[in-house]
Amino acid sequence: MIGLGRLGCHLAGVLTRLDHEVLGIDHDPDQVQRWSSSLARVVQADSTEEGALRQLGIGDFSRAVVAIGASVEASVLTVLALTEVGVPQIWARATSDKHAKILASVGAHHVIFPEAETGERVAHLIVSRMLDFVEMGEDFAIAKVPVPASLVDRPLRELAMPEHHGVLVVGAKLPGEPFRYATPDTVLSAGSVLIVEGTINQVQRFAGLG
Repeated sequence: MIGLGRLGCHLAGVLTRLDHEVLGIDHDPDQVQRWSSSLARVVQADSTEEGALRQLGIGDFSRAVVAIGASVEASVLTVLALTEVGVPQIWARATSDKHAKILASVGAHHVIFPEAETGERVAHLIVSRMLDFVEMGEDFAIAKVPVPASLVDRPLRELAMPEHHGVLVVGAKLPGEPFRYATPDTVLSAGSVLIVEGTINQVQRFAGLG
């Protein structure tokens, strides 16, 4: 994890909780000190220097994440150095479309826009009854929505969701029970929460049902 700002630290923490060993790298000694007790290994280094990365053994890692957001130049040079070292998968944070194109051109395999992606997701939640929303591609989404009152106490087989609403119910959480895969015999009681998939417009319309 190169760049231990807010994004890098959050990602590193989650990966650690998922039992992955994370090497954190940052040029700021204060950030290195701050995270030295939370990560397996944290070092202060100039990630734009290929030689420094080789000394750290970065070539032995299967994935690297460049979470640098404050300096476009540093993020691009870091991706270039990682490419030279031979890291198989490089994930890089972009702050603009132009930045993303440059990152891809110098070797980033995956480019992410965390602020834009978060803004998109939150905007959908603000203007709808959806409890969570994940956009998959350009016109497909998966959402968590409370069951509309008009569908309560009826089995999915009877509701024919794809035909009538354009969405497929993938899972359902009935009150007091864990999430389960939905079946045609699942009956949606009041207070249930559904996981549905469909186009973005279909999911939004379904979430708006009373």
